[in-house]
Amino acid sequence: MITMKDIVREGHPALTKVSQEVDIPLSHEDKALLEEMIQFLKNSQNEEVAAKYNLRAGVGIAAPQLGINKKLMAIHFEDENGKLYSYGLANPKIVSHSVGKAYLAGGEGCLSVDRQVEGYVPRHARITLKATDMDNNPVNLRLKGYPSIVFQHEVDHLNGIMFYDHINKDDPFEVPDNARPIE
Repeated sequence: MITMKDIVREGHPALTKVSQEVDIPLSHEDKALLEEMIQFLKNSQNEEVAAKYNLRAGVGIAAPQLGINKKLMAIHFEDENGKLYSYGLANPKIVSHSVGKAYLAGGEGCLSVDRQVEGYVPRHARITLKATDMDNNPVNLRLKGYPSIVFQHEVDHLNGIMFYDHINKDDPFEVPDNARPIE
């Protein structure tokens, strides 16, 4: 079971490296890791389990956050309409994106960052993402709003980019051009 002690924190070299693609079909080891990552997210969102194991709630996690530089990520959350996004993905790639931007009005957080980082994180408002799921099936997702932001955050981890790398250093709360807030 993955707990907070397994998650590397900012400053760890795995968080600034570009991860390696994994072989498809997935190895038993890679599939098992994705299953564990999804289970961690489910556990972190369950109040009783989270309290028992001192877990911070998360909606996404990428293998580099476990010190593993492989292009593997897991997502588990419901959007504001109750649609469930629950995926273990290998080799995800953003293949297209909107010109328009979006940002979380309350800022972004990260399981690998134990401090509050103030500022807006500009993201693409809409993306199309291609990947392979845990059953070795191709996945093609068109995402907008909050789901788009969550997936971009995790893909960034696979490319050695932290969310705060996107924040305007001179004016953290400057609203990016052509951007709308996501509450």
